[in-house]
Amino acid sequence: MSLQIINPNAAGIDVGSRMHVVAVDQNTENVRSFGVYTKHHEEIASYLHCHHITTVAMESTGSYWQTLFSDLQRSGFEVLLVSGSQTKNVKGKKTDVIDAIWIQKLHSLGLLSGSFLPNDIMQELRGYYNHRQHLIEQIARYTLKMQKSLRLMNVRLDVALRDVAGKSGLTIIEAILAGKRDPAYLATLVDVRTKKSEEEIADSLHGTWRTELLFELRACLDLYRHFTCALIECDQVIEKLLIEYTPARSISKEQEKIFKSYNRKKAKNAPAFNIAKPAYQFFGTDLFAIKGVSHNTVLCLMTYLGDDIYKFPTAKSFASWLRLVPNNKVSGGRILSSRVKKGKNTIAIALRHVANSIGNQKEHDLLPFFRRIAYRKGRVAAITATARKIAIIIWNMIVKNEDYSSNKTQIDNEKNRWKQLRQIQRNIRNLNLNSEEVDQLLKRNICPV
Repeated sequence: MSLQIINPNAAGIDVGSRMHVVAVDQNTENVRSFGVYTKHHEEIASYLHCHHITTVAMESTGSYWQTLFSDLQRSGFEVLLVSGSQTKNVKGKKTDVIDAIWIQKLHSLGLLSGSFLPNDIMQELRGYYNHRQHLIEQIARYTLKMQKSLRLMNVRLDVALRDVAGKSGLTIIEAILAGKRDPAYLATLVDVRTKKSEEEIADSLHGTWRTELLFELRACLDLYRHFTCALIECDQVIEKLLIEYTPARSISKEQEKIFKSYNRKKAKNAPAFNIAKPAYQFFGTDLFAIKGVSHNTVLCLMTYLGDDIYKFPTAKSFASWLRLVPNNKVSGGRILSSRVKKGKNTIAIALRHVANSIGNQKEHDLLPFFRRIAYRKGRVAAITATARKIAIIIWNMIVKNEDYSSNKTQIDNEKNRWKQLRQIQRNIRNLNLNSEEVDQLLKRNICPV
């Protein structure tokens, strides 16, 4: 039985780094190869118009597809971006021509589904956010190099101070590069809030001053300052863009005070501006009400997702897109595998950081849930499960315009179930039952857990 053609005017493009192969039908004679320059993109659009093509499917290959995707969209085509898992060919032979024809065939039969793509504003914000993350990585890299240079000179400033690149650490490094070598004098430069005494700090500043390591220390300090200034400039651009596209909402005086209190708790490398107010105006809810959600997490949600979260019809579809749900593979009535899908999602990574911080806290609404999963399957599985629960809470707060307090009923139920489990475990230990009696007791009492 032949399959029905859904998209009769469909084309398939095999995207490459130096060449794009275009197939307009299943005839190999009509397959053409084009370059990757802008004029070649115009030639592709003209070639597709000549064959009356209205929709195009292409495989997401690195970042090579982005410029061609935008140019074809501006030319009036309906462009579909698909992942490589959908376009795998079962045949052994593989060439660019065969791949292009196979993509065209799948698209004409309606067997391909497009990937989630943000709008133009979110793409611009995403570019700034990715550049910001790169700057933070460079700052961390040169901080470690400064720490290494000091350690090789046996100047153990990393032991005396918590952060070498903090206020006290940078002051001491600048004095060392200025020619100061007296440990007692260098110890007096620390901030008054430093926990270690001046004597202990002075003991850590006795070292051998090697010329090549001092040169490396100066170069790393200059680069550290350069990337720090670049990070501040990037934050200014992001703030300006957020203010421009954030809808205006009325904010009470009490909320203003709450937003200012959030700004006092910022961590290092957090946004230079107070993101709590634009985040509330953007999403219509206070995401900082979830303890453990940092300024960087909210900035990631605003720049990487924004109002595109409304494209997900349910919270489950949102969690599935984040790849935080089990990918169950069932055969013969048995679950062969339930591992989470491979792949990196920036928002999922940020939510995993939040879940990890929840596991380190002493009191949190989601801590009983985290401990219950960690007790059964380990900490890694608990981080993923808690990140999924946070994603569902965030979706409900934004899409349904709910406060965090309205989601605490389910969380309180998790607390009660955890307390119930702990109490039954204590009873089992006191009763000294055998394994069969324990299984019956667990099934009868805590099956929902």
